[in-house]
Amino acid sequence: MKTRDATLVRIHVPVAAETLAAMLAGDGAAAERDPVLAAVLAVIREDNPLGDFGLYKGVFELGPGWESFQPGADARPTLGEAGHMTLSPTAIVAVHAPCPPQDTALATALDRILAIHPWEVPVIEIVPVRMAVR
Repeated sequence: MKTRDATLVRIHVPVAAETLAAMLAGDGAAAERDPVLAAVLAVIREDNPLGDFGLYKGVFELGPGWESFQPGADARPTLGEAGHMTLSPTAIVAVHAPCPPQDTALATALDRILAIHPWEVPVIEIVPVRMAVR
C-alpha cells in the first residue's frame, strides 16, 4: 500500500437548531442555508489546499453533532450564559489538505475560517496524517 502525508482539519461549527434538525432529517442542502456553516464551506471551496485531492477539489465530510460546555464567569459565549451547562447544535466538518500543517496557504485558509467562526474559543483540530493512495 502506498501512502502520502496530509493534514486533517476538523472544524466544529455552530449551526442553528433548525439547520441541525434539517440535516438529521436528510436535508443535506440545509448546510448551505446556515450562514456560518455556508461561509466555512465557501472557504473550503476556494483555491487553497483544503479538500484538494488533485482530481477533486473542495472535498469535505460533514456530520451532525452537539457541543456541550459551561461558560465561566468571564466568558462571552455566543450561546448560553455563565455558570450554566449549554448544548450547542454543531456541524463537524472534516477536511484534508495535501500539505503539512505549517503550509502557508493552509494557514491562510484557516485564518479565514477563524475570522468567520463565532465562538470565543473555536474548536479546530489540525492533525498530520498518512493517507492511502492508489
